Amino acid sequence: MPENQPWEYSLAIPNDLRAVTVSRRTLRLILTMHGLIGLVDVAELLAAELVSNAVRHTKGPAALRVRWEPPGTLRIGAWDADPEPPEPPVPLERVAEELEAGRGLALVRACADVWGWQPLARDGSRGKYVWCQLGAA
Repeated sequence: MPENQPWEYSLAIPNDLRAVTVSRRTLRLILTMHGLIGLVDVAELLAAELVSNAVRHTKGPAALRVRWEPPGTLRIGAWDADPEPPEPPVPLERVAEELEAGRGLALVRACADVWGWQPLARDGSRGKYVWCQLGAA
């Protein structure tokens, strides 16, 4: 049974495609330890797409953030140092036509309950935070 207390984890990741695998495995461990095994598969897919976009489309570091909000909302987000908005998701019908490129946010839009992004500025640093939410059924 999921916990009734909120919690949050952040994982700083370098600009390295191997960070996608590290992020997925770390997320799987976090969710399993908190009794949210039913969300693992979809959450891993969403985190992989968000982190992959952060690493592929920026030159700086990135971070994965995972937050649980009782009674049943999981928020997954990726921060990167590029303040430019993410590319709009392609229509889901076109995802099959485009092998790898452009599918990330279309999958996030299709699999998450809600998603969004926001620009960030802190201590002179700029960037953006792209996030999505899943509800525990």
